[in-house]
Amino acid sequence: QVQLVESGGGLVQPGGSLRLSCAASGNIFRISTMGWYRQAPGKQRELVAKITAGGSTNYADSIKGRFTISRDNAKNTLYLQMNSLKPEDTAVYYCNKASPFGSWGQGTQVTVSS
Repeated sequence: QVQLVESGGGLVQPGGSLRLSCAASGNIFRISTMGWYRQAPGKQRELVAKITAGGSTNYADSIKGRFTISRDNAKNTLYLQMNSLKPEDTAVYYCNKASPFGSWGQGTQVTVSS
């Protein structure tokens, strides 16, 4: 079973950048489609981006052109490069295996504010 630990969140001004990391345990990571999800206060958890084992990506319309999902299978690590951040990007960000989900980790807080 894959265990996931998110990191890299923090406080950043609008227009700034952050790079989130998700460290996964287990050899199954390299063949799994992975995703980044976020949950803002008062809102449902939503998909931000997905990446297949082969590197194909999909993005939510709200972040297209600003975020980039990537993976390093040799390091069992998933990344989310977040550029041109907006206050509405403020949320707790989670990684997980997509379809089906595994267990959710603690997430990492991203706060975009001046």
